[in-house]
Amino acid sequence: MSYLSFNLTTVYNFDEMNKRTSGLNVNSLALPEPVASQGVKAQLRLREMILGGEMPNGMRITELAIVEKLGISRTPIRAALARLEQEGLLEALSKGGYVVRTFSERDVSESIELRGTLEGLLARLAAERGVADDSLTLARGCLEEIDAVLSKAALDDEAFLRYVTLNQKFHNLLGDMAQSTVIARELERVVNLPFASPSAFVVLQANSPQARDMLIVAQHQHWQVLDAIGQREGARAEAIMREHSRLARRNLREALENHHLSQMPGVRLIQKQGAEK
Repeated sequence: MSYLSFNLTTVYNFDEMNKRTSGLNVNSLALPEPVASQGVKAQLRLREMILGGEMPNGMRITELAIVEKLGISRTPIRAALARLEQEGLLEALSKGGYVVRTFSERDVSESIELRGTLEGLLARLAAERGVADDSLTLARGCLEEIDAVLSKAALDDEAFLRYVTLNQKFHNLLGDMAQSTVIARELERVVNLPFASPSAFVVLQANSPQARDMLIVAQHQHWQVLDAIGQREGARAEAIMREHSRLARRNLREALENHHLSQMPGVRLIQKQGAEK
């Protein structure tokens, strides 16, 4: 198994989530710092175990069992489990404990569409309000780096990982351009949903013959939305970002249709449409 396959079966953007996770657990749960740090550690490890397939969907999880498995005390484990429930990976049981959730294809598709709607709104507001030249220059520099990655005839694991990093950076830069803390906060909640981040399903296409072509289409949309923002064309910027999210929905469908991809641990949490009972 390649480095890419092993590390990205989680189909999550761990860097972004870890930053949000760390801040949220330490501050909002009001735990002493050493306990909060242990809570963050437990949360990251549990998330990895769930998305890596070590804890399959439908598995019941008890606080005591996790304490014994991770060797961490009950208070941070309790906080970690509660946060994973908020993220949507776990569901609390009425008689105590949690169960690993199964996600319907519709759940994931709607999360992706909601992200596209919010990103489109932010792009429109950025265009209408105007964006400083230095912010546009920074975004162009990011896209030029992506162009360099995609200039190769074939993309290896390292190139895909580089693309994922730069893609997330560009989406973050776009989100900041509107200077709307309200909408940005809502977008942060959405991308924190399982499988809803901009790069969630990109990495699953790594071994697909059409992988590079699909990324080139996405990159073209990146350049187009940046041009629309720079030209103060709000409606065009919004439409491009909403269309951009459709690529992720296409990748979702392909992941579920492809037998090899559908067996990857993270994807196994998603129930294909028509298979729901």
